[in-house]
Amino acid sequence: MSLDQSQFTQALMDPSLPLPDGLSDGQSRPAGRRFNVYRNNVAVSLTEAMHAAFPVIARLLGQENMDGLSGLYLRAHPPSSPLMMFYGDQFPAFLAGMEQLNHLGYLADVARLELALRRAYHAADATPIKADALARILPEDLMQTKLTLAPSVQVIASPWPIFDIWRFNTTEGAAKPKTLAQDVLITRPEFDPTPHPLPAGGACWISTLMQGATIGEAHEAALNTTAEFDLGTPLALLLQDGAIINLDSNG
Repeated sequence: MSLDQSQFTQALMDPSLPLPDGLSDGQSRPAGRRFNVYRNNVAVSLTEAMHAAFPVIARLLGQENMDGLSGLYLRAHPPSSPLMMFYGDQFPAFLAGMEQLNHLGYLADVARLELALRRAYHAADATPIKADALARILPEDLMQTKLTLAPSVQVIASPWPIFDIWRFNTTEGAAKPKTLAQDVLITRPEFDPTPHPLPAGGACWISTLMQGATIGEAHEAALNTTAEFDLGTPLALLLQDGAIINLDSNG
């Protein structure tokens, strides 16, 4: 009897399923015990990977709940790559779809922040522009300039205080989260990603830049969402953290 690959994968991800038909070792002997050991090792490894990838979510939910969610996630979204740095990319949407977690509405966006930090960490290196490059552009040309941002730059917009929640659960002595919406910019000035809370309109401005708009076009888009938007703070963050890698003053 030939082994059905689909049945094998499903049984590997879900210990409640029976052993696959036709399972044998290299000498055609039944391999049920070996499969159970292997299945358990896979589940443990992937659960540990989820704890490592989403430590704040794990802390908020507790060990037992995170273990249970990791098992549910594994069965719904088995790994599509042997590289564990990519595992869990659908976890924020998975959390958002869990009705029993609706009372913790911020969880999905905190998971998005943690996923963005991981993506920033593994993003390609890039050389930032020189510190005075922007200052050399004529004032009348500045708003027609396009900025290319480093691959590590990530932006998360949220109606929840996700930066405060993240900091409260990662930094000793941090203040308790306030009840407010927070957008977050993630840069990688050295080797580790750094999250920054953005002023209102900042996420819109940076996201629009990342879509190829000029500074002026992005500014207009941000003003449409936040009348008091000032690009000074987000622009300074991008410059000081080496997040700008190219300038195009031709618009």
